[in-house]
Amino acid sequence: MENFYAATRALRDALGDEAVRTDDGTRFAASFDNTKISFLPEAVVFPRSDDDVGATLRLANEHGVPVTVRGAGTGTVGAATPVRGGWVISFAERTRCEIDADAATATVEPGVVTARISEAAAPFGLFYPPDPASVKHCTIGGNIATNAGGLRAAKYGVTRDYVLALEGFLPTGEKARWGGAVRKFVSGYNMRDLWIGSEGTLGVVTRAVLRLVPLPEARHTFLCAFADDASALRAAAELTRERVVPSVCEFLDTLSVGCAETYAEKKFFEKKSAVLLVETDGDARSVPAQAERVRAWARSRATEFRETADAAEAETLWEVRRVCSQAMFLLADSKLNEDVVVPAKNFIPLLEAMRKITAETGLETPIFGHAADGNLHVHVMYRRADARERETAQAAIRRVMETVVALGGVITGEHGIGLAKSPFLAIQHTPAEIAAMRAVKAALDPNDVLGRGKIFEPFNVWEHEPVAVRLPWEKPRPTRCR
Repeated sequence: MENFYAATRALRDALGDEAVRTDDGTRFAASFDNTKISFLPEAVVFPRSDDDVGATLRLANEHGVPVTVRGAGTGTVGAATPVRGGWVISFAERTRCEIDADAATATVEPGVVTARISEAAAPFGLFYPPDPASVKHCTIGGNIATNAGGLRAAKYGVTRDYVLALEGFLPTGEKARWGGAVRKFVSGYNMRDLWIGSEGTLGVVTRAVLRLVPLPEARHTFLCAFADDASALRAAAELTRERVVPSVCEFLDTLSVGCAETYAEKKFFEKKSAVLLVETDGDARSVPAQAERVRAWARSRATEFRETADAAEAETLWEVRRVCSQAMFLLADSKLNEDVVVPAKNFIPLLEAMRKITAETGLETPIFGHAADGNLHVHVMYRRADARERETAQAAIRRVMETVVALGGVITGEHGIGLAKSPFLAIQHTPAEIAAMRAVKAALDPNDVLGRGKIFEPFNVWEHEPVAVRLPWEKPRPTRCR
């Protein structure tokens, strides 16, 4: 990586020592995301105003410094990792959230933790539906960067469906506003949606106007057990065919449930089971009828189930899903985690392909995720210190991606490409499609300032040793999965 000392000195002269921090602790904290692959930046910028963002980008273009935009670092593909060094713009201190109850909108800065938006909207009878598993830690800026979905996406949609307007800066430092605080906007190209999901490579968001919806009056939650993984996946597809539209339908295979039980130090069901977490919501008159349809489905297909209309008790049912991602590390110290999407008709072929990989390689392949919209999180677990397992996992995850595309699916539904999925971009897209994406990038960011080294340049995460840190959303790990 280049030495950007002179450029950083110019940045400090322009913004001041309060905004530009170069101490080792701050640089290290901004050097990785949830992948824990660390690359130290030269400096971390904590913008005090929008003008600080524009000034940083203009200086970056002048001096050729790469810039990485960062929220809370909950991302799983390295999109917030400054792989080429340079500067990190951290929005951790930009956390304003204003609710306009009459317009049913929230105007937010990118550092707002996503859960806070619904908390702020609730007194007005409103809420913000997108619900990533990391909702209590992730920030709205990161959600916009990856077009995050989450557990309620099947009924309510993803982040893009709630963004009315974005304010921020082009990679070259000019201010831009896309969309407006209105429900219809078709003036010019839809640059707003181009920024959403671009992983911080096409612009920097400093403010967003979000659409809010009426807060559901009631919810009813079911946790349903099934004898095996295939039975649970078939039942999920059957629930969809019966035209039940739950707000949540989450699948966890038997391996994931076992790990979650060990991690949470509790049993969710007495027998070893795969589970579906199903939730309906809406107005107080319609939810009981919806719940009865789910109850009838559960009685005919599940081996047993638990249900509740109480919010506090529902959280105890949700726990199995909330902890399962971190619980995977009970199987091995490293994982290749892919948020793939396949049509519901191909759930079982995907499951069979993962089990075949386990049988042939000896590596565990737990699966959980959003069964209602086909966005399943598949894993290949391995021990990083074992060279054979590293190589086997690398080959196995490529097989997974090829299988997903062959099944009519997508290699990422909500995490993005970043670093971790960059080796697989060409599996999903033709050379012409990738060339078109590169042309857009070059037009908006001619000096390749934002997110340099991401998406288009293959990066093998398994070749890099992760840093030994415990992140705020992680608990100490028990030694074995049940």
